[in-house]
Amino acid sequence: MKMGQAETFDHTADLGLRLRATDLADLFQTAAEALFDVMIANREDVRQVESERVSLASDTPESLLIDWLNELIYLVEAEHRIFGGFEVRVAEDGRSLEATIRGEPLDSSRHVLDHEVKAATYHGARLDRVGPGYLAELILDI
Repeated sequence: MKMGQAETFDHTADLGLRLRATDLADLFQTAAEALFDVMIANREDVRQVESERVSLASDTPESLLIDWLNELIYLVEAEHRIFGGFEVRVAEDGRSLEATIRGEPLDSSRHVLDHEVKAATYHGARLDRVGPGYLAELILDI
């Protein structure tokens, strides 16, 4: 059951994301949704007609989260596709993930672009277990 929450906060010329979720899979899904909510004003209008599998591994859960968002940013830039649906499975140790992402080719007549996100950065990144869930903060270079 999806329970994650995301909010943005200002950070100089960048934009911060604060994410709360019940588990790591929920956190990574919430992070992807928040990223595309920043990039596209009408993410709910993205048709989920194409799907793609993404597999990633990293040294820490924090770096995996940043790598995950940067992989999504790369797919937007390189393939001119946007995504609105995310099914994420994260390994118990938080160091690898398998995801199915769904979306469509970017269509400027239907998709309202909001912010160009260049990268998710390591500056100030954190991912902590808080009570029964997780809290993460990271900075997007816009």
